[in-house]
Amino acid sequence: MRELVDLQGRSPDYVQRDGRLAPDEHFHAEQNARLVRNAEEYYRSMFRGSRLSWNLRDRHMMETLEALALHLETTGPSPVKVVVWAHNSHLGDARATEMGARGEWNLGQLVRQRFEGEAFLVGMTTHHGTVTAATNWDEPPLRRNVRPALLGSYESLFHAVGPPRFLLFPEDGAAPVPPGPLLERAIGVVYRPETERQSHYFEARVARQFDAVLHLDETRALEPLERSAGWDAGEPADTYPTGL
Repeated sequence: MRELVDLQGRSPDYVQRDGRLAPDEHFHAEQNARLVRNAEEYYRSMFRGSRLSWNLRDRHMMETLEALALHLETTGPSPVKVVVWAHNSHLGDARATEMGARGEWNLGQLVRQRFEGEAFLVGMTTHHGTVTAATNWDEPPLRRNVRPALLGSYESLFHAVGPPRFLLFPEDGAAPVPPGPLLERAIGVVYRPETERQSHYFEARVARQFDAVLHLDETRALEPLERSAGWDAGEPADTYPTGL
């Protein structure tokens, strides 16, 4: 915290001393200081086993987004538009999910509250395919097989519609979406198909969660920049080792 305040307070001195301010370098220094401050608070909360760790993480995302938007506004043409690519559970408004019911917020909610009327939240869903994910935390990523979505989920509902891919605007009236709540799947760094219902599904109201939903019925795993033999081989088939 002290380092960040110090950097911000000394910025006029840096300009006078150097003759000009290198805006990007100064922004990077501020962001690094912000990261150190927030990371310390985040890991302390994880050590205590607090659920607040999720809120701290998404608050850091929001602080970074606001700082980046301000930096771009002051160093380039306006108006500024920023695209954030993140997990559905970070970008969909938490108030429309069971996360919000247990006191968790996320970036999507904070963005809507901060930039009311200017934010547009897009979710992405899939029914089956492959994904790059680890079996457990701190393990190398593999190309994993994504099981077909559970019955009663938004993904299974979108699969039943028929088209292999489509863009849905839940509140435009042309394609009504059940008010829910229904199950929604979230796959992140880790994918555990053996406990999929408990590990990867939560209840949500997608029409309130997103402004638009892009559904890809079958998806392919994102290819790592540094592919390993384990990723190329992928996970064993469900019938391994019998082949039946």
